[in-house]
Formats: sequence, structure tokens, C-alpha cells
Amino acid sequence: MAELTCVGCGPGDPDLLTVKAVRAIQNADVIMCPTSKEGKESIAYSIISSLVDKSKKPDVENLVFPMVKDRETLENTWQANARTIAEKVRSGKNVVYLTVGDPSLYSTWIYLQRELRSKYPEIKITVVPGIVSMFAFASKVGISIAEGDETVAVIPACYDLSRVKETAKNCDTMIFLKDGRYFDQVISLLREAGFPDSSLFAIAQDVGTNEEIVKKLTLGEVTKDTLTSKYFSIMVVKRG
Repeated sequence: MAELTCVGCGPGDPDLLTVKAVRAIQNADVIMCPTSKEGKESIAYSIISSLVDKSKKPDVENLVFPMVKDRETLENTWQANARTIAEKVRSGKNVVYLTVGDPSLYSTWIYLQRELRSKYPEIKITVVPGIVSMFAFASKVGISIAEGDETVAVIPACYDLSRVKETAKNCDTMIFLKDGRYFDQVISLLREAGFPDSSLFAIAQDVGTNEEIVKKLTLGEVTKDTLTSKYFSIMVVKRG
């Protein structure tokens, strides 16, 4: 029977994909790509497009995942997209599903996998991990995410600031992923939680792409102009 492979595409640089990921992409009959709305280019596909074996002419299809919070809408989307993928595999096609970064960290794949394993248990699934933006970022900035007995917190977009503040009181490194529109709200909060001005502060947007911007300074040097408002952003603050 044909198989389904989920490929983690990493943060944006196609050279960071694993050998296993490239092999899966080049052997695919169908490449499924997440996008936030109809007609919008898939960021995941833009990362790997140069690696596709054009001579095999794989079908490339977008699956829309609307950026909404309504639970019913989301669940209907996951079910419909899982069904679309399952139908392709059942028809004898080797399908690759792409996701930015790693499939196991804040990705659309998490929800699809639950649906597929629950409703289509006969389908063989392989997950190929990808490099997460925080590690690509750390290598560029030249910092450690954690060392010794340091603790780390990873915070997604749309923060619950009260939870962030409590977490910050007990963590040495805070990593804020996605949606730079919220970054300015956490700077004073981190100071209130005990992060001194000497704390390492690093921020980036579009890591691994031609539009990449990376900045490294201290928390005390941060101004509003330092911050980014782009969705695909990352901010790391390490207690000084």
C-alpha cells in the first residue's frame, strides 16, 4: 500500500532539510502543502520547491487551514483535510505532507495525525523531523538555548500574559515563537519577573530566508524600534 510521510521543512533554508526528508519529497506522487487561505502560496512548499524532482511531475496541492480560533471550524478543517490526504493514499499515491519547522511543535500536522490515526488506522505514516527555528536562530546568533541546569520555556503566539509572567519567574531562558505583534507586551513583563537589563536579548524574523533579520543585544538596550511585527518571528531572552 502507498504511504504517507510528513516532512518537517525546517525554518526556511532548504539546505537544512535532512537526507531522509529530501528523499521523501523526491519520491512523492503527491505533495500536500498547508496554507492559511485559498490562493495563498504555501510557505512550506516555497522552502522545498527547488528539491522537487520535476521529471516525476508530482501533484502539488494546497490544504487550507484558516487562522481562526473557533473550535468547530478548526475541527471541521482537520477532518476535511485528513480525509483528502487519506483518499490520495488509498488511491495508491505516495503522499508527502509538508510543515514548516518540525511536525511535533505547534504545527498543523499534530491535528491531522490525530484524525488520520483515529479514522484511517490502515494508513502507514512516517514522520520526518525538521530543524526548529529556535535552533537555527541560536546557531546564527551564537548563543546557547540552555546549559547546565538552566530551564527553558517555549511560548507560542497570542500570549496569556499572566501565565507568561509566572513562567518567567521560574525560567532562565524564554523563547517566544511566532507573531512579533505581541513582543512589545512582554518586555516590561520580563523585567517585572526578575530579568535584569544585562539579560541577553536576541530577535529575528524570517530565519533561513533571504529576508532574514537578526539582532543581538541586551534587554536594557531594547527599544520599540528593536522589535518586529512579522508573524514568523522569534525572540529569545536569557537571564543575565
